[in-house]
Amino acid sequence: MSRQPSIWLTPLSHLKTERPMQPVMYFAPAVLQATARRFIAGFDGLVTYAVKANDTPVVLENLVTAGLQAFDVASPAEMLALRAVSRDVEMHYNNPVRSRAEIAQAVALNVQSYSVDSARELDKLIAQVPPEGVEVSVRLALPVEGAAYNFGAKFGADPDLAVALLTHAKSAGFIPSMTFHPGTQCADPSAWVAYVSQCADVAKRAGIRLHRLNVGGGFAANRGIAPDLEAIFHAIHAAVVVEFGEDAPELVCEPGRAMVAEAFSLATCVKAIREDGAVYLNDGIYGALSEAPSIGVPDRLKTVRADGDLHTGALEKRVVFGPTCDSIDQLPDPLRLPDDLAEEDYLLIAGMGAYSFATVTRFNGYGAIETVTVQSLAL
Repeated sequence: MSRQPSIWLTPLSHLKTERPMQPVMYFAPAVLQATARRFIAGFDGLVTYAVKANDTPVVLENLVTAGLQAFDVASPAEMLALRAVSRDVEMHYNNPVRSRAEIAQAVALNVQSYSVDSARELDKLIAQVPPEGVEVSVRLALPVEGAAYNFGAKFGADPDLAVALLTHAKSAGFIPSMTFHPGTQCADPSAWVAYVSQCADVAKRAGIRLHRLNVGGGFAANRGIAPDLEAIFHAIHAAVVVEFGEDAPELVCEPGRAMVAEAFSLATCVKAIREDGAVYLNDGIYGALSEAPSIGVPDRLKTVRADGDLHTGALEKRVVFGPTCDSIDQLPDPLRLPDDLAEEDYLLIAGMGAYSFATVTRFNGYGAIETVTVQSLAL
């Protein structure tokens, strides 16, 4: 029988004792549940979680425990992952592009809410989904700035099409709602305000009172500056009052990144250091660092010596590579790392819970990431 604790005190307590040679993701359930409670307390509506950000069972289980009653799912696989944790929570199928087979699976799993952004996709729902009690949310896309990258390039209807889709969905017997997504890693409240205003205009033009308005995800996680979530919540609620008045719909949000990022920290080990100072890690862009090319390198990290003590020396810019036998496995920008960094030292990177497990590959046989539960992520 192992004498090691099932829940460690901190990441450093585990690193000092175990000296892992594989990447480790440290998970703090208390942080995840506190973030969920922050959304529930601050957002004046239904808080859901975008399962795509991190679909590991421990995350889903802890969010259910924290009080979440609905989840945004993008595929039947995510539906099944959620149902393995809870038979009761509500599922919103807000990926607006689905095969007929996927729709059939959703119906079998009693999904009661869908989004659409095209007439052909709405026709698929009309053909397969019994409309009674089922919500269809028309997804709007606008040229709004403020996010790391634009979701509107792939998803969403323009206002004129949104009017037509909303009218058609209601006439088909579905409960009419609207939704949008301001884009990932968005910290500008004005993006939500612009969308709320346009959704109100679409509903007015269609002559339809919306049942719900899903203000999407996109809520930024801490990338060096902690976002003011409460300012975004306030802006959303104020805009709804101004734009909808007495016809205000119920509100829904679906945070993914902002919900789960802070609950995990990544420890990656130095495999080698070249004569020119370049650093090779046991994790990279084919692993938990897959988002670095799209939204930038992590900027909250500490370095830990092989004996478990923190480095305190001078920092210098280092080119950083991942472990695979592939030249593009490189962080897009250098990291400021200690000048005395050595093999088998660790980089401990905060805020790594989103899109790390979800997008990791097994290229070259790498990608196995151990999860270790800790009471606190503090160093």
